[in-house]
Amino acid sequence: MKEACGVVAIVAPGRAAAPLCYDALYALQHRGQESAGMACFNDHQITVVKDNGLVSHVFTESTLRALTGSIVIGHTRYSTSGSANWTAAQPVYRSAGPSGFALAHNGNLTNTAALAEGAGVLVASMLSDSDLVAELLAREVDAGVPLDEALGVVLAKAEGAFSLVVLEAGRVHAVRDPYGFRPLCLGRLGPAEAPEGWVVASETPALDTVGASFVREVRPGEMVTLDESGVEARQLLEPAEGPERLCVFEFVYFARPDAYLLGHEVHTARRRMGERLAGQAPVEADLVMGVPDSGVPAAEGYAAAAGTPFAHGLVKNRYIGRTFIAPDQDARAEGVRRKLNPLRETIRGQRLVVVDDSIVRGTTTRALVRILREAGAREVHLRISSPPFLWPCYYGIDTPTREELLASHHTVAEMNDYLGSDSLEFITLANLRAAIGVGEECCDACLTGRYPAPIPVTLGVARG
Repeated sequence: MKEACGVVAIVAPGRAAAPLCYDALYALQHRGQESAGMACFNDHQITVVKDNGLVSHVFTESTLRALTGSIVIGHTRYSTSGSANWTAAQPVYRSAGPSGFALAHNGNLTNTAALAEGAGVLVASMLSDSDLVAELLAREVDAGVPLDEALGVVLAKAEGAFSLVVLEAGRVHAVRDPYGFRPLCLGRLGPAEAPEGWVVASETPALDTVGASFVREVRPGEMVTLDESGVEARQLLEPAEGPERLCVFEFVYFARPDAYLLGHEVHTARRRMGERLAGQAPVEADLVMGVPDSGVPAAEGYAAAAGTPFAHGLVKNRYIGRTFIAPDQDARAEGVRRKLNPLRETIRGQRLVVVDDSIVRGTTTRALVRILREAGAREVHLRISSPPFLWPCYYGIDTPTREELLASHHTVAEMNDYLGSDSLEFITLANLRAAIGVGEECCDACLTGRYPAPIPVTLGVARG
């Protein structure tokens, strides 16, 4: 039961919050393209609307008009190994307490079986780890525990990654796990001297879209409560020892380029990845091109540092989702041809440096190299702006088993042969960290096997 999603919460006194939430979810669409949903409080009840599909498909103008109220939470979802049907869409609702509550979650819990067993819940009856958390919260609330206190009771037992927004009558609670694996930020509507509302979202572009000003990131283990009177923050859970462990792949792949994470702009970090790659792994070439979208800034940085012309060699179909999360290898390979088309006049006869963000299974990269060869490329030199992907992620990114990860059982030379490229180089972890501008602040377990939090199976790898 794993998810990689986007969440948003808005309190906008005197305004209809649903249209604002729609715009914010649109800005987070890249974080989840399978389903979308909102839960809105309208002074006496919580109304939930959710469905499979993109934000623009789930919410029509008439739907938004029906979602009255100034307090709302929203969610965009990828399913991974969990259910992909309508009932697994979020927010999750429970009728516990005087008004009930709705919950939206980004992340992945690693001890769902233990949590369920401890509460006498059948794991098979839960649609996701989000559904399990909602069920455990509902039991506490039905026993007379206020929702904010119930969050402390339940989440103190949870392991893994979670950024949650939880709506109850008149207010929203936003909570981040003690490691800070998944991003969450706070924004303000209106001027600082007279705030007109508050927003919590997975990424800063969602704040920009609704006209909110960035205030700060929610701290690991912190709970921020929003209502019409303002914002209250308290440390709900003890932060993990050491620095924050935001997922390093937020910088490499997941986050929008205009997002700010840990005080750093993602686009600038990606350009610096390319610059570092050019110094680390130079090659004689005629053109540098990036694989849209997250590979393009790194390619621009590589070209500038190498003194090699940059060119757009691939056109992306904007209506195709990310092939990273396609259900099988054949679908991912076919997805590359549907998603990317070569500019043949640009590519023909050229020695290309092709910059991409990562290689996971290798299926899509191999198909891409074949497309470039068919378009007439004389040489294809792959440069990857993340180190080799060696270990599965258990904290909210859809990754396969270690046996399916190409780099886990092939050398770089063997990978190069399999992919059909002329050369292959990955950025070093030291250069990646230098490009982002962080030290130990990011989780790199998928690259190093150093899992900072408990994982659900014994892999015989380092912790911390």
